[in-house]
Amino acid sequence: MSMVPTTPVSFLDAALRAADASLRTLFTTPRAQAPSPASKLTPEERAGSDALSESERKLSAALMRVNHVGEICAQALYQSQALATRDPALRQHFERAAQEEIDHLAWTQQRLQELGDRTSLLNPLWYTGAFALGLVMGKISDSNSLGFVVETERQVEAHLRSHLDMLPEQDTASRAIVQQMEDDERRHADEALEAGASPLPAPVQAAMKVAAKVMTTVAHRV
Repeated sequence: MSMVPTTPVSFLDAALRAADASLRTLFTTPRAQAPSPASKLTPEERAGSDALSESERKLSAALMRVNHVGEICAQALYQSQALATRDPALRQHFERAAQEEIDHLAWTQQRLQELGDRTSLLNPLWYTGAFALGLVMGKISDSNSLGFVVETERQVEAHLRSHLDMLPEQDTASRAIVQQMEDDERRHADEALEAGASPLPAPVQAAMKVAAKVMTTVAHRV
């Protein structure tokens, strides 16, 4: 992905944008720019999603809640990395990626509502932790920050692929959303590589996997 020159943004402007984004992420209903993949299903294709058993509904809701938490963290990471970088073009890259991820946030929240369930009660905690981590990585170097994006997106991609194996086969609505999210996360990782990402050390990658495991296990229930 090519970086094009852009008008410099002051740190104060970037900080205000990050603060506004955090409030919107945690306390407002996200609005997707693109329609949910589930909305493209025919009535026949969607029929199974509307006739899930109680156990199937609970499973789908738990998995979609985990995916929603992942998108909460994605917003925090991209916003903090946009704040940390001094490169205007890279800041624009992070902000554009965050905007695209809002679609995922909106789709998963909508699907949770359709399933009659809620988002994680710990979303402010997830957001704060992810924001702090993204800020630290961004302050180390831009290439390191981009490498963190690549590793995060690769892990999320694998995580979403596992959800496609776990979701009820007839829940075509949830499956359509997860499939599109997987495709988008793969693209975000590829774009970060093209922008100059540096590979993260193996111990850092391992620590990220452990942290992700804790988050997904807790968010599955809370």
